[in-house]
Amino acid sequence: MRFKLIGATAAVALLSSGSAFAQSGNLTIWSWNVAASALKSTLEGFNKQYPDIKVTIEDLGNNQVFDKTLAGCAAGGDGLPDIVTIENFEAEIFWNRFPDCFANLKDLGYTTEIQAKFPDFKRTELEVDDVAYAMPWDSGPVAVFYRRDFYEKAGVDPATIKNWDDFIAAGKKISEANPGVVMAQADFNGDSEWFRMIANEQGCGYFSTDGQTITINQPACVATLEKVKQMKDAGTLTAAIWDQKIQANTAGKVASQMYGGWYEGTIRSGSPDLSGKWGVYMMPSLTADGPHAANLGGSSLAINANSENKEAAWAYLNYALATNEGQVTMLKSFGLVPSLLSAVQDPFVNEPLPYWGGQKVWADILSTLPKIVPSRGTAFQSDADAIYKAAQTKYFAGGYPDAKAALDDAAKQIASATGLPIAE
Repeated sequence: MRFKLIGATAAVALLSSGSAFAQSGNLTIWSWNVAASALKSTLEGFNKQYPDIKVTIEDLGNNQVFDKTLAGCAAGGDGLPDIVTIENFEAEIFWNRFPDCFANLKDLGYTTEIQAKFPDFKRTELEVDDVAYAMPWDSGPVAVFYRRDFYEKAGVDPATIKNWDDFIAAGKKISEANPGVVMAQADFNGDSEWFRMIANEQGCGYFSTDGQTITINQPACVATLEKVKQMKDAGTLTAAIWDQKIQANTAGKVASQMYGGWYEGTIRSGSPDLSGKWGVYMMPSLTADGPHAANLGGSSLAINANSENKEAAWAYLNYALATNEGQVTMLKSFGLVPSLLSAVQDPFVNEPLPYWGGQKVWADILSTLPKIVPSRGTAFQSDADAIYKAAQTKYFAGGYPDAKAALDDAAKQIASATGLPIAE
C-alpha cells in the first residue's frame, strides 16, 4: 500500500486520528539474535492495538543485516524489508552513503514531542540536519557486573570503588583472596571496548560531537589509554574474547565484567546457576568526583523509503520504541535496555531482581541515561576503529614511547583515511 497523493502534514493528521492507512498491512523487519527475539515479544501487545498489521521478523544475523542493507541501499532500496535494524555504531555509514534509502520519520509522525522522549546521545547519530533517519531502540548504559561472593571474600565493598586506581587496588585484593580469579577481562586485539567506554565517560571519542574534526588524541583520550594500559600491566585486565568471557563467567574465573547494560541478559541467560551471586555497580572514573556514565552499543529502527507500508511501519515503531509498554516488554523478556527516558519510571524497572541478589539493577543502570555524553561515529567509524585497535596493540607491545605518541599516530592515520582535520 503506497501513500501517493497526500502531503506529510495530512499524513500525520490521518495517523493521529487512527486512519485505516496505518492500521493494516504486512510488515517485514530485519534484525538479529536477541534483538530479533525481543521484537517478537512486542507483537502480542502491538496486535491488540493493530490487529490487521501482520509483522514478520527475520533473524538474519548481525553481519548479514549490515551487508544486505548496504547492498539493498546501493540498489536503490530493492530487496530491503519495510524496517531495518541499524546499529548506532554504524548508522552514519548508511546516512552518508545513501541519504535517500530511508524515510524521514518526521514525515510520518515523529514529532518533537516524541523525539524528546529519548536522550540526546541516542539521537545524535540518527538525525542529520532536518532528517530523522531512525528511531532510537536499545541503548548500552555502561555498568560493572560483579560477583558478590568474590568481592565479599576479599573484603571489597564496590561502593568504595570510585576511580580506576581503586579498581586496580580492589582487583589485587580479589585475586589474592580468590586464587585463579581475575578482576576483569578485555578483548585487547579484536575490540576497542574498554577505550571507548572510558573515553566516552570522559567526554572524548574518535571524532568531535559535530563530526567535523578528529579528537582521538585529545587529553581525555590520552588519559584513557594510559589507564587501560595500567590496568593491563597490573593484571587487573586480562585478555579474553567474547566467548571466553562467557565461559569465565560460568566457571567462576572472573570477578567483574564491564559492558553496556544489555550484558545483564548475557550473564543471566548464560550462567543461570549463579543466581544471587551477581550484582551491579556504576563504572569508576579517572577521578573520584569525575563522571560515571558512558554508553556502549545500542541500535535503532529505520523505515525503507521504498516501503509500500510506511504508515503501518511507523505505527509499529511508535508502539515498540516510544511506549513504556513496548520497551519494557523487551527489557523483561530479553534484557534489551530501553533508550526511552520514561521507562525508568516503569514499576518493573524498580523491582528487586532475585538473580541479582535482590538489587534493583535496572533502576541503577537506567539512572545514568541522562548523564551520557553524545559520541559521534560518523561515516568513518569503521576506519577509525580499525586504526585505533592497531595503535592500541602496538602501544601495549612497547611500540610507542607513550599513549600520546600512539594516539597522535592514530589521529594522523585517521586524517589520511578520512580527509578530516585533527582538532587543535
